[in-house]
Amino acid sequence: MADTDTPHTARTDTDTPHTARTDTEHFDCIIGGGGPAGIVAGLLLARGGVKVVVLEKHEDFFRDFRGDTIHPSTLRLLDELGLYHEFARIAHRRVEGVTLTGRGGQDILLADFTRLNLPHPFMTIAPQWDFLNLLAKAGENDSNFDLRMGVEAASLIWDGDRVVGLRARNSTVAEAAPQSEDTDVPHGKRAEPATDVPTPATLELRAPLVIAADGRWSKARAEAGLSVRELPSTIDVWWFRIDTEAVLPDSVAPRGGNGKVFVAIPRDGHVQIARLIPKGADARLRAEGIDELRDAVAETYPQLAADVGRIDFDDVKLLDVRRNEAEQWFVDGLLCIGDSAHAMSPLGGVGVNLAVQDGIAVARILAEPLRAGSVGTAELRRLQLRRLPTTRAVELLQAGIHRMVEPAVHGHRPIRPPAPVEWLLTTFPALTRIPARILGVGVTAEHAPDFARREEPTFDGAR
Repeated sequence: MADTDTPHTARTDTDTPHTARTDTEHFDCIIGGGGPAGIVAGLLLARGGVKVVVLEKHEDFFRDFRGDTIHPSTLRLLDELGLYHEFARIAHRRVEGVTLTGRGGQDILLADFTRLNLPHPFMTIAPQWDFLNLLAKAGENDSNFDLRMGVEAASLIWDGDRVVGLRARNSTVAEAAPQSEDTDVPHGKRAEPATDVPTPATLELRAPLVIAADGRWSKARAEAGLSVRELPSTIDVWWFRIDTEAVLPDSVAPRGGNGKVFVAIPRDGHVQIARLIPKGADARLRAEGIDELRDAVAETYPQLAADVGRIDFDDVKLLDVRRNEAEQWFVDGLLCIGDSAHAMSPLGGVGVNLAVQDGIAVARILAEPLRAGSVGTAELRRLQLRRLPTTRAVELLQAGIHRMVEPAVHGHRPIRPPAPVEWLLTTFPALTRIPARILGVGVTAEHAPDFARREEPTFDGAR
């Protein structure tokens, strides 16, 4: 048995009681979670000859995601997969840089994507459900790619200290016995899985590797007892939409001040808005009344003044902002990627790009051992070490963004870059390539492996 760095109490699968028979299916790899990390990893592994199943608890991807930014390195991946021209047909907006207001009231360019030597030196704002549907459709005709919607991972299956599979159930069954997403598990201790009452909808899936791509509240990570290092954040986010035909700038930069800070994401027929609020202030701000929120939106975005009356608190969702990183991303037989390994805040829109790159790295490093039917902790450790430099660089950059934005959220001072940073970027504009590189590509560039690449389809009249 391969070595593991995290101590666990040895246990066999017979420790979890079951009173009804479940069908067992076997794969080369099981992925829990059909977000960007899970879908990208699944599609690329399948193209590499790995028999993979991806479980997504929702019936479809049509939801208001918090991350609609597609970064330059992800656009390059779509090129490599032969999917870029199909993506280009999706309604999207281009963002060529990230700006903030300087001390003199002028715009300061913090990150200039056009300085990157890439085929698509810009970021796009596109509905994440369209992006995920595009990737899912690309795998439809691949016999190795099995995407199961409406199926949720319920608990891991253990053989001693090794994960050998998981139990899953239809999401309608899971909804009958909901569990709190933010139940904390003591760091370094394996949590006992929920006791499942077997039903005809219960599935037992086994594979040499289970990949947890189930988000920042990862149940698999908690059950495996993987410790999480929390990073500071003093903000939460209100998330809501306004139906409007108004035209707003294509920007992902926060706007406003004096405790009224927003990020607006323009979409066809509506605008998705995030209001940054002090952590724990949800109840207090709701008690101030809906008119305060409506007035703050109109003040920050005068283009929306005629539409703010449509905002209602029933449609305002709270996002508990967490920034954290698992100290170790794996145990024997289980690997965490995406938000389950490193949760980012919404600021900068970096989470999707990191998740996609994790998925690429999975295919590059693990496809061959998965085809051979054996993945040890050495390979899993190698993947974590490869992804750590980019993850830490983005965490550092995002920490700087938080230091600029959080004082404005708490009403202390306007959103301003530090004076030395402002002077450097305005005096030496070429330096804007550095934050653009970290945000748009990362420290370690991830390319689709050769086995996953496809030529773009040609059409009549195409040149």
